Amino acid sequence: MGRHNIHFVSSAAIDREGQNLFCEMKCLTFTYSQYVERICCSLPFFVWWISFLQCANCTLSACNDLFLQVFRPGKIQVQLDQLEQELVEQGRANAKLLSSLRELKEKLLQARNDTQGQPPKDAPVIAVLLFACNRVTVKRPIDQLLQYRPSKHQFPIIVSQDCNHGLTTKAILDYGDQLTLIKQPDQSDIPLVGKEKKFKGYYKIARHYGWALNKVFFELNYDTVIIVEDDLELSIDFFEYFLALYPVLKSDPTLFCISAWNDNGKTGLVGDDPELLHRSDFFPGLGWMLTKDLWLEIHHNWPKSFWDDWIRQPEQRKDRACIRPEVSRTKTFGKIGVSNGLFFEKHLKFIQLNKKFVPFTSKDLNYLKKDNYDVAFVKEVYGSPTITLNQLLKGNLETKGAIRITYGSKDHFKTIAKKLAIMDDFKSGVPRTGYRGVVSVVYKGRRVYVAPPADWKGYNKSWS
Repeated sequence: MGRHNIHFVSSAAIDREGQNLFCEMKCLTFTYSQYVERICCSLPFFVWWISFLQCANCTLSACNDLFLQVFRPGKIQVQLDQLEQELVEQGRANAKLLSSLRELKEKLLQARNDTQGQPPKDAPVIAVLLFACNRVTVKRPIDQLLQYRPSKHQFPIIVSQDCNHGLTTKAILDYGDQLTLIKQPDQSDIPLVGKEKKFKGYYKIARHYGWALNKVFFELNYDTVIIVEDDLELSIDFFEYFLALYPVLKSDPTLFCISAWNDNGKTGLVGDDPELLHRSDFFPGLGWMLTKDLWLEIHHNWPKSFWDDWIRQPEQRKDRACIRPEVSRTKTFGKIGVSNGLFFEKHLKFIQLNKKFVPFTSKDLNYLKKDNYDVAFVKEVYGSPTITLNQLLKGNLETKGAIRITYGSKDHFKTIAKKLAIMDDFKSGVPRTGYRGVVSVVYKGRRVYVAPPADWKGYNKSWS
């Protein structure tokens, strides 16, 4: 038989292919059988095998010898065993290294958490006192407090619970050491007679407030407290707002609180200016900051009910004011409560909550101090053109800036307030949000000052 014109593929080429696949196998951890299968499926192998079969001079014995020479299965097995051992040892080393890295990561995270938001040594510590009773939705304001607070050291959270409601207690305890839970111990009934019975809830609230503020100021020994309730939603710059106004409160004796709330803060009644802040003679509440000095002054006469109206009385206010925002930094979502939801449906649910972060701590807020504020305020209000209510409602106005509507009596103010959809009630003669008798609102995009005459002599206590 004549020799065919055949091109043989050298064993060296096959060996190189095997070595390449062996390197791949080291990366992919192939088994021996997978390795041989990979070689057998390679193109050089088939070329060689076809050529081999066409060789008339090849015997079966020579075929076997050549196959063993090319593939050297014994040598490959040794290499595989060696590689397997190396992989086992490498796996152990990797596991040990991974364990060390995880341990180091945990230590770094713990160290970062311990120092996260650590305030400067001279920065104030302001406790947040959250009042809770039987709403498991207390988780909502707690979640926001934890989300927005810049430092757990500077703003420790204390939840004071009344009512002994088990599910609410559990919801609070779920937060662990992120907050402190204190419980009002006096759960005795409050005996009331006649019409007062329907106000029992307000009596319990006053009792709870008095106990908790004594606890925080006198036992836990905090100097300043921000009060929030279990049905409040918070603005993104809630802490920034209070932190920036803390030095203003401490340095101006004509102030007694900082509030996050605008009683006339409904959508459409406020300007598109979240940076705008006001002084107010009307105590707003609903997210407010007070100092230990104020508590030392008023705690001996703490009322048995309606504590917020009591604070608004001249005997407690003493001609002092609060700071309030144009756009509220809190909003209540508690439809069901001691007010039976009526006030919520008519008013509270329409309050606009600020959604923009304002860097108040980088701004000069000294303009809010009385000596600076009053001069600019009187000039702005009484420098604005005077119009009648009918002119405003008709919209026939030549001026584009702020305007003023003058009221001369309680009933006159109420008429104006109802037309402008603002709060029309008084407490000891002070209208809601009023400062020096002036209520500042926005009506159809225009700033309106509902103001007493320029020769205003002070609040008439009979207007209540």
